[in-house]
Amino acid sequence: AVVSTQSTGVGCFLAGMVPLSMTLSESNLQLMSSLGAGLLVGTALAVIIPEGVTILLSASHSHADPSTTLPNDIEDDPHEAGSSIGMALTCGFIFMLLVDQIGGAHGHSHNGSSNTSSNGGGLGQKSLSTIIGLVVHAAADGVALGAATLTDRADVEFIIFLAIMLHKAPAAFGLTSFLLHEGADRTSVRKVLIVFSLAAPVTALVTYTALTTISGGLSQFSTGWVMLFSAGTFLYVSTVHVLPEISNGAGSTSADKVIALGDQEIQIHKSSSRISWANLVALCGGTFLPVLFSQSHHHH
Repeated sequence: AVVSTQSTGVGCFLAGMVPLSMTLSESNLQLMSSLGAGLLVGTALAVIIPEGVTILLSASHSHADPSTTLPNDIEDDPHEAGSSIGMALTCGFIFMLLVDQIGGAHGHSHNGSSNTSSNGGGLGQKSLSTIIGLVVHAAADGVALGAATLTDRADVEFIIFLAIMLHKAPAAFGLTSFLLHEGADRTSVRKVLIVFSLAAPVTALVTYTALTTISGGLSQFSTGWVMLFSAGTFLYVSTVHVLPEISNGAGSTSADKVIALGDQEIQIHKSSSRISWANLVALCGGTFLPVLFSQSHHHH
C-alpha cells in the first residue's frame, strides 16, 4: 500500500513538472489521455465492479456468523446486496457530479487550454476553483487505491494503480500548463503540484486505515461498498470529462456542405467530433487491457 501510494504521488509530481521544463506535443498528450480514459473505464467495469460485487456478496453470505454486523437489509436478505451495489455506484457518480458543480465547473482539462485570458495576477478565483476541483478528483482516486489494498489481490491493486497513474499524469500536466497560462509564478505552481500529487496517496492511506479499524463482516461490506463507490467516480471522470475532451480535440473537423434543392442551394455546417484512429486504438486498447489482465490472472 505504501509503495503504490508513494509511486502515485511521485509520478503525478514528475508529470506536472514537464511543462515547467519542456514542451510536450498536444497529439502525444491526447494519446496518453485516450489510453488513460480507456484504462479508467476498463478498470471500473472489469476489475473494480466485479471485485466489489464479490466482496459484498461474500459479506452477505457471512451474515450467519454471530460476530458479523451488517446493515439490516443485507443481513435479512442477501439478494438485497444488489441494491447496495447500485447505490454505491450511483453515489460515486453523483458525488463527482456535485464536486464539479460546487467547484464551479473547473474544466478538467488535460491539454492546458483555457477560455480565460492570462492576467498575470497569480492565483485568481478561477485558478483556485480549478485547483480545488482537481485535488478532490485526485483524492477520490485515492479511495479506490486504498480499498484495493485490502483485497489481498496484487493484480487488482496494480491495475487500479496503473489506471490512476495514466489518468493523473495528463491531469497534472494540464493543471501546471493551466496555472502557467493564468500567469502564476513557478514557485506557486510547484506548491500546487505538490498538494495535487499528495491528494491521492494521503486519501489512499486514510481509506486503508479507516477500513482496517472496522472489524468483522462490516469491514468486508465497507470495503466492497467503497470499491463500488470509487468505480462510480471512475466512470464519471472518464465519460463526462476525458472522453468529450478527446472528441473535441485535435481529431475534430468541421466543413460546409452545399445541397442543391431545385433552384435553391442550402449550405449546411457539418461538425464532426470523431476521435482520430490513433486515439481510438489507444482508447479501446486501454479499455480491454484490464479485461485481458484479469482474465489471464484467473486462468493462472
